[in-house]
Amino acid sequence: MAFSKLITSLAFLFSFSILFSQTDTTDVATPVSYDKRVYTTASIAGTEGINIDGILDEAAWDLVDWSSDYVEFQPDVGTEPTEQTKIKIAYDDKNLYVAFKCYQKDPSTIERRMGRRDDFPGDWVEINIDSYNDDRTGFSFTISASGVKGDEFISNNGNFDDSWNPIWYADTNIDTEGWTAEIRIPLSQLRFGNEEEQVWGLQSTRRYFNNEERSLWQPLPANPPGWVSEFGELRGIKGIKPQKQLEIQPYTVAQLDTFEPEAGNPFRDGSDTKITGGLDAKIGITNDLTLDLTVNPDFGQVDADPGAIALDGFEIFFQERRPFFVENKNVFDFRVGGGADNLFFSRRIGRTPQGFTTADGSKGEFEDFPNNTTILGAAKFSGKTKDGWSIGLLESVTDKEYADIRLNTDQAVLDDLSEVGEPREELVEPLTNYLVGRVQKDFNDRNSFIGGIFTATNRKIEGNLDFLRESAYTGGVDFQHNWKERKYYAVGKFTFSNVNGSEEAIELTQNSLTHLFQRVDASHVEVDPTRTSLTGTGGSFEIGKGGGGNWRYNFGGNFRSPEIELNDLGFLRRADQITQYANIRRLWNKPTSWFRQANVGLNQFTRYDFEGNYNRIQYEINSYVNWKNNWWTEFGGAHKPRIYSNSVLRGGPRWRWNQENFFFLFSGTDMRKKLSMHAGYVYSGAKQNNFSFQRYVLRFFYQPLNSLNFRLVTEYETNPNKTQYVTESAFNGTPRYILGEIDNESLTTTLRVNYNINPNLTVQYYGQPFIFKAKFNNFNYVNNPVAKDLNDRVTWFDNNQISLSEGVYSVDEDRDNVVDYQFGNPDFAFVQFRSNLVVRWEYIPGSEIFLVWSQGITGLGDVNNNFGKIIDNQLLSARPQNTFLIKATYRFVL
Repeated sequence: MAFSKLITSLAFLFSFSILFSQTDTTDVATPVSYDKRVYTTASIAGTEGINIDGILDEAAWDLVDWSSDYVEFQPDVGTEPTEQTKIKIAYDDKNLYVAFKCYQKDPSTIERRMGRRDDFPGDWVEINIDSYNDDRTGFSFTISASGVKGDEFISNNGNFDDSWNPIWYADTNIDTEGWTAEIRIPLSQLRFGNEEEQVWGLQSTRRYFNNEERSLWQPLPANPPGWVSEFGELRGIKGIKPQKQLEIQPYTVAQLDTFEPEAGNPFRDGSDTKITGGLDAKIGITNDLTLDLTVNPDFGQVDADPGAIALDGFEIFFQERRPFFVENKNVFDFRVGGGADNLFFSRRIGRTPQGFTTADGSKGEFEDFPNNTTILGAAKFSGKTKDGWSIGLLESVTDKEYADIRLNTDQAVLDDLSEVGEPREELVEPLTNYLVGRVQKDFNDRNSFIGGIFTATNRKIEGNLDFLRESAYTGGVDFQHNWKERKYYAVGKFTFSNVNGSEEAIELTQNSLTHLFQRVDASHVEVDPTRTSLTGTGGSFEIGKGGGGNWRYNFGGNFRSPEIELNDLGFLRRADQITQYANIRRLWNKPTSWFRQANVGLNQFTRYDFEGNYNRIQYEINSYVNWKNNWWTEFGGAHKPRIYSNSVLRGGPRWRWNQENFFFLFSGTDMRKKLSMHAGYVYSGAKQNNFSFQRYVLRFFYQPLNSLNFRLVTEYETNPNKTQYVTESAFNGTPRYILGEIDNESLTTTLRVNYNINPNLTVQYYGQPFIFKAKFNNFNYVNNPVAKDLNDRVTWFDNNQISLSEGVYSVDEDRDNVVDYQFGNPDFAFVQFRSNLVVRWEYIPGSEIFLVWSQGITGLGDVNNNFGKIIDNQLLSARPQNTFLIKATYRFVL
């Protein structure tokens, strides 16, 4: 049966291939040469220098030649671009200079949209420099026609990281022939060896906005096997010395919080203030290796996390947003299989305290529980040597964190209590040290690498925190080998983990949702309450074709043993699984009379656990088309004939879902227009209506002015399920896994407004209300958890067996008029609103002032109300908490 479905999917993929291959061949382009180009620069030392004003009138520019002949890369690869571009490069002892001449027949059509740094708006031109000359890493500098800068660090032969923010200078000018750009890059911002004559990789890209074209200085074929490895060469740089970098950036923050006063609560009197300061530093140990430091960091200008609820009990993965940890995060990346699982998840550093207090409201006690753990300091050592060693080392220390407990300030209330508590502090997070080390070595003419990683978490356990693990260590080795001009690759990883702690801490680990050693039907795992350590392993291997030609494919697998645990400094959703997968994709990059680009793919995977249970198989087909008018469509579907889960019953037996089918369709208009939009729909349904899922998405983008843009995204989801887990009880000594039919829906709207007064002075607003409702009925309990028929899998309570009174369900399962067990009403509605208004002024390069106003509302709504009433009663009528913040930084470059 599975084989026949695979054949059907391959036939469908072949049909798509025939359909999209019916191309328009009326125009045959002249063949283009993909030989490596070379640009030879010259020193301008001894001249009057170059003033960065966008006007190329300095005599120093006459010492170097123009290079042109850019070739179109997108959409019509290998052809002459609509408008041509020229580049010049010069240097002196301290700087690299770049000039661009971007021709445009009608200068009035140059798109000068504004944006924040790294927004890449409108027309722009870019230079990429592989100053290590390692074919894997590089530095990217982009300047738009409106003067907006973008900068990115390139790793792994094509991963662009825009968190890198060097100090450099650029300006632009519009003339009768088009527009020009002038750039000065201090050599201290680049990394290179101390050879007498440098040879660097070089690439330049121009975006021609009107036709949504990309043209390249070094021509590349469609679907190249990499990015940095395909660069041309920059030669002629002689006698420059590596520039050691030393930057120090102190900051100060003044903050005012206002909120609704709470009678008697000493922590909620209506306002709170604080003033703090800290220091960031960047020190060039050598020209290849840099040390980043932060002392008492503050991240008040960072957006809040989006609203989300997880009914399956697993932790929700949120992206890192804090600048210190975002910058160069790819250096420490070590994924375990697919998804978000990783040996290093930086949000563990400074996390919400994991402890709890003994505050007792019946004794007149209130608690002030900290939102985050204080980061005393962090250091990050990273870089790449001329011998091909990539090195990363991160160390951070977080402070002990206490919750403050005080008494009700209303003496009359205390006088009425039979017992009164006492003010105190209670430890809720211990002093903790975090360490991450990462290394990789290139060899085989930079076609291969081997690497390793090690992480350590050490806590000083005190007081009532014995339930936390005292130490946790993870490590791994990885390799990648490329061959046939990097078109083919093989990559593999092996991972281990070891956690240590009290018997209570390790027993909690075994019983956690990640592991579930207590599963009653699992013979390969069991809870050992005497254990004080746990050691596990994981690994992955993949082989495939990643570049060249029109086909991409890979085959691979990964595993995570039942004992592997990464969540002290990493992220792991589920252990105890073995996954096999295969993917194939056909690409069309040559435009036709009806599309610019298109692709279609087929994916398949199966999953087992370490007991050998065959838990899942899925087939999916998906496609993307960029139409001739620059609209786009994305669509696909999947069939899941076998779905078993070890975690649905939270430690109970393995559970079977009905087989599922889903499909999705998304489409969008031309993003270059002043007004554009996306719309999408996702539908999933299981047999016997076991569950279903629908998601509706609308996105609007509006740019009324070059300096002003709006983005509005609304998403509505509904996910009814007849067998949603509620709780576990017991009947006559037999476990009862109580499930219910849930009707849940969520609504979220995100508004972003960006106003750019100039490239260095911007105003940004972010606002997001989030509402989630879950209402239960038709409760049932598990009968045969792996039965194919839903009605054999569960037994439904009738009205004579279950009743609701004062928020508690009472169950008389045997109908003897005696309550056998009870559980609380699981209905709930969650309401949240987050907003952030930030004014950012980069008054000199690298030095900034932030003015921030944040608002927040979090609470519970009435599940019986519709969204309109919830918005009115729980959002619009509530008083938000306000935070007003001023942050100033100054960067000293020494």
